[in-house]
Amino acid sequence: MTARTDIHVVVNGVAYRRAVEPRMLLSDFLRHEIGLTGTHVGCEHGVCGACTILLDGRSARSCLLLAVQAEGAEIATIEGQGTQTQLGRIQTAFRDHHGLQCGFCTPGFIMAIADMLAHHPLESDAQIRDALSGNICRCTGYQHIVNAVRELANERGPLP
Repeated sequence: MTARTDIHVVVNGVAYRRAVEPRMLLSDFLRHEIGLTGTHVGCEHGVCGACTILLDGRSARSCLLLAVQAEGAEIATIEGQGTQTQLGRIQTAFRDHHGLQCGFCTPGFIMAIADMLAHHPLESDAQIRDALSGNICRCTGYQHIVNAVRELANERGPLP
């Protein structure tokens, strides 16, 4: 039997304390231990971005982190961005600009965009495309997503 390690994290404003196996991935912790299945796991190598979350306010690939590495961290997942009846601002922009395709990659895009809006200038489509380059959509092109981010960046204005 593998020894378990106690961790304490705050996810979307809710505190969780669990004993986990030291090898458990953060993505598995979110999905299987606390039931937040909106974080998707695609490539399991940190390449596709489907598992993107915010860890202490910065985007991170939850498939590349162990749950024990998140000890004491604040985590934001797609579940914290809105509800089915009250979409968050990024989700609304995706809907309005038809940025959704099959939806598998969408949670990762939305979490990455939350980080981008807080930390990247996003002054041109080239900057938006560069900032989105860590997330892969296999359904179609990225123009609708770029349009959604452009609207959000224009609303936000320049970074201080």
